[in-house]
Amino acid sequence: MTLRDVTIPNRIWLAPMCQYSCLERDGMPGDWHLVHLGARATGGFGLVLTEAAAVSPEGRISVHDAGIWNDDQAAAWARIAAFISAQGAVPGIQLAHAGRKASTFSFRQHGHGTVPLAEGGWRTVAPSALPFDSYATPSALDQAGIDQVVADFSAAAARADRAGFAVAELHAAHGYLLHEFLSPLSNRRTDSYGGSLANRARLLIDVVRAVRETWPATKPLFVRFSGTDWTEDGWTVDDTAEVAGWLADEGVDLVDISSGGNVASAPIPVGPGYQVPLAQQVRTISGLPTAAVGLITEPGQAADIVASGQADAVLLARAALREPAWPQRAAAELGLPTTESPYPAQYVRGAWPEQTVRPSYLDLGRSA
Repeated sequence: MTLRDVTIPNRIWLAPMCQYSCLERDGMPGDWHLVHLGARATGGFGLVLTEAAAVSPEGRISVHDAGIWNDDQAAAWARIAAFISAQGAVPGIQLAHAGRKASTFSFRQHGHGTVPLAEGGWRTVAPSALPFDSYATPSALDQAGIDQVVADFSAAAARADRAGFAVAELHAAHGYLLHEFLSPLSNRRTDSYGGSLANRARLLIDVVRAVRETWPATKPLFVRFSGTDWTEDGWTVDDTAEVAGWLADEGVDLVDISSGGNVASAPIPVGPGYQVPLAQQVRTISGLPTAAVGLITEPGQAADIVASGQADAVLLARAALREPAWPQRAAAELGLPTTESPYPAQYVRGAWPEQTVRPSYLDLGRSA
């Protein structure tokens, strides 16, 4: 799949998944991130997206989250992006701000919800002073704060480019800051950033425009949406499709459709491929390519989603945690010859026996 000047070798992509593994609490990706993401690159994923990388310290979900708000972090990401590229995969980074869901306990800590200031937490921000669930009440962003958020996303995109990432994705899903502005359940503003759909989408569009000024025109830009809040009077798939159409005019190349995250008690109908219809509807109405995610676990299921035009690519999350080389199994089950399969040369001898073309180890410089 070619978007702008970037060709992704297949349509099985690694979804962004937070690892909560920046143990020095400095947002610096380390060996865990290299091995975790590198393993999926050697496992055959065509696009390898990082976890949410915070664009500012206060934009982290937890103290153990990764960031790209300074040049040292960008340098740490650079070796990871280089390794991913060396395996023939495309490195992508998700840029994020957690908004009112920031400053929370990670699995490495004992606690739930917001970390108190006395324990190393920080004050959170949002479009309105409305808390998520039982979390701390955030401060409503003023215009200066909004301008800073836009600038932070733009600066983070420039660092990501210098670090060698070929794809950038803006996180506007799962109840984090950009989604909070989009949804009328979390955005009760009465200024130009609240009220109508156009006003609620204003911050996202401002961020896209600012990022497009620093992110190269040769590289694709994605946006991850929650297709719906799954709650009455909330954000809907029709809203998503309309805003996605606007983003196509602003230089966005693909939208990645997840759902939920903004309402703790939302009745989400979880099941195999449950978010695929959202991706299909957004694709049909907006005209933008989409990627589908959510309980896509079997090769035949994934192939059908793409072949039937429900989405242009599939993103794997939990299945990829269980099986770093899922694309290699998919290649075997779908009958792809070894010569066309996503095996690095070092692993060809482990090719699935169902595949029809046996490799020549002598051609790989190895003895049979």
